[in-house]
Amino acid sequence: DMTVEEYLLFAAELKSVPRKERKAHVREIEEKTGIFEVRGRLIKYLSKGYRQRVGFAQALVSYPYVIILDEPTVGLDPIQLNEMRDLIRSLREKHTVILSSHIMQEVNAVCDTILIINDGRLVANDSTDNLTVSNAASSVLNYRFKSDEKTVREILSSFNNVKINSLSEENGSVVCELETTLDADKLQNDIFFAFADKKIVILESRVMTKSLEDIFIDYTNSSDGGKE
Repeated sequence: DMTVEEYLLFAAELKSVPRKERKAHVREIEEKTGIFEVRGRLIKYLSKGYRQRVGFAQALVSYPYVIILDEPTVGLDPIQLNEMRDLIRSLREKHTVILSSHIMQEVNAVCDTILIINDGRLVANDSTDNLTVSNAASSVLNYRFKSDEKTVREILSSFNNVKINSLSEENGSVVCELETTLDADKLQNDIFFAFADKKIVILESRVMTKSLEDIFIDYTNSSDGGKE
């Protein structure tokens, strides 16, 4: 039943922001979180996106060193989602932001460090990049060549530690899936030159790595955290 500004001024009082600084402090946060234009409206009449922003603004009042956000983008449309992510990222230089979420896209978009908790135990704690790399025992590569199946198979058979998971002709080209324990970037480079030497065009090349969703499932799919 409060207006946005009434609520934030109330929060500022609760958080012991000095009286003479409250209005300016609240105004700064309203502008930072994009709710200045609705500051005079009752919160109950705001859209879901704006209510999320007001909650976020309240968390920023007094600029705490640590800000804890629990599923801050639930229910937001794509535009609001991107705006909220940008806002969260903008805080990283001056605040420690702890984001609790089961949405791995969200985690990947805004977090520097990921902690995975399973049955009350911390089972993973690393950067996004390191977590992805350390959990990839092998890499999967998808290719499409402008050639025939026999030629492609002969060239690929010359590579050690490369398993051909599938290989077939489709619409005048050859598609295949490879799996390797080698450095995927180096292998891509070697494959490029091997086929270029035969004047065979590579129409498509992709390296498939484990997603954060896959890694999360690995760590939480069993009582031991998914790891031996």
